[in-house]
Amino acid sequence: MATDYLERGAVAGVAGGLVYGLFVATVGNAFTAGLETFEHSHGGGGPAVSELTTAVASIGGGVLWGLLFGVAAFGMAYFFLEPAIPGSGATKRLALAGAGFLTVSGAPWLVLPPQPPGVEQALGTEVRLTWYAGLMSLGALVAVLAGFAYRRTERRHTAVRLGAAALPLALLVVPVALAPANPVHGDVPAALVAAYRWTVVFGQLLLWATIAGVHAWLGDSDTPAADGLDYPATAD
Repeated sequence: MATDYLERGAVAGVAGGLVYGLFVATVGNAFTAGLETFEHSHGGGGPAVSELTTAVASIGGGVLWGLLFGVAAFGMAYFFLEPAIPGSGATKRLALAGAGFLTVSGAPWLVLPPQPPGVEQALGTEVRLTWYAGLMSLGALVAVLAGFAYRRTERRHTAVRLGAAALPLALLVVPVALAPANPVHGDVPAALVAAYRWTVVFGQLLLWATIAGVHAWLGDSDTPAADGLDYPATAD
């Protein structure tokens, strides 16, 4: 039974990763190349690899990330948490995708947003990794609490349920207030830095949404996960 979930998660992940990789290979790489050209005009070095190599690496990397998220979130996590995830059908998948995005990217980026090439950060790598891991844990906790609050108010009006689900997001204010300062240095204008960050955010949203959509299109197994856990298969 678990194999079916893992297979569907893997297929959805590869599809989402392919779409994400193509996005990075076209829009993302073009943006990065423009930033590198900007850096080169300010004394930096030129591109070290060809555009084709960069595109192939981007697509391959996107597929690997999609496969990882697909198997971990829509294979393993969905297998165990399916009955507890709010909604049904595509809504259930989108809720899981939102939780995945919040855990992996959304919460950490509130303190450590993605930085374009040519920007140096004040905090050391080890400190940033520690904060990133802690923020991922907090993001997962917030996602679980939001789902719990939504389920606890299932008999209330939709607006009340959405408001209850949004309340745990207030916890994300704590690390933002307590995080150490991380000033950055570089010649990239603030407007380009902001545009780069939003491009990265859109790419991650596209990845998770595509995985959720393909997983919903693949459908569910005929037997619920709980049945597969509680009752071993028997021959007729």
